[in-house]
Amino acid sequence: MSAIESTAKSALEGARIFFLDLGAGRILSARPDGSDLKVIVAGGQRHPDGLAADPERGHLYWTNMGNPIANDGSILRSDLDGENITVIVPPGSTFTPKQLQIEAKSQKLYWCDREGMRVMRCNLDGTEIEMLVQTGESDADRHDQTRWCVGIAVDTDGGKIYWTQKGGDNAGQGRIFRAGIEIPAGEEPTKRTDIELLFQDLPEPIDLDIDPSSRMLYWTDRGDPPRGNTVNRASMDIAANSHTESQILITHLMEGIGLALDPKGKRMFVTDLAGSVYSANLDGTNPKMLLAAQGNLTGITYVA
Repeated sequence: MSAIESTAKSALEGARIFFLDLGAGRILSARPDGSDLKVIVAGGQRHPDGLAADPERGHLYWTNMGNPIANDGSILRSDLDGENITVIVPPGSTFTPKQLQIEAKSQKLYWCDREGMRVMRCNLDGTEIEMLVQTGESDADRHDQTRWCVGIAVDTDGGKIYWTQKGGDNAGQGRIFRAGIEIPAGEEPTKRTDIELLFQDLPEPIDLDIDPSSRMLYWTDRGDPPRGNTVNRASMDIAANSHTESQILITHLMEGIGLALDPKGKRMFVTDLAGSVYSANLDGTNPKMLLAAQGNLTGITYVA
């Protein structure tokens, strides 16, 4: 592994993975094989968790969870080389923002707000913040981890959003839900009739991603083995409450968190809190550890 280099003044070329170090508040980047490791943002981020890239505009977006017991989460943006850091969603506009996704067609940011118990979105400049789903409102609700929204994926073609509600640590209370991208007419985020429960009794589902070409939904799970500390997938088109079995693709993660798919390259990238970055084929074959001991890793994204 090469020594970490600062990239404050250097441009990044070719396909890259970008990932977050929660403990040190850093953003790092490497080539998809793990080489050319660089620090993009050297520190100072307040518990960064979700990460998304907009290569057309040359931007990275990430969530800062802040203090989980205070309403002080935020979303920031920088250039791909870490320069020009800008606050897009200021502290107080979201409680504890987690996974983040960009929906290219509408030019919207989507994210889950854990202690805020919400699924949210806004424009790429941070304007027009909206709540799409709200699972609780009171402080008592906030202490109920089954209400916590964590991972998010957006199916533009199908007009749906998917999200995880992880439940307690290793409690087997995890669930994955689906609903329309838009709130049905006359309804509210707290009372939507189109919310569908797809999976329940999961160990502790975290981040989501989708492969539109195969119509497959992927997720990481932090809970206890054998179903936890894994990467999983299932059809995006399953019926609600069908009790369809998911497929376990990767096992033996150490608190799996981040997930990013490269559908064109037919591969995935995964991070865990123990500090490792992995790659594998989309069917879970050919798993590789690309990097180890890089901190407490959370969100990851891929730029072709």
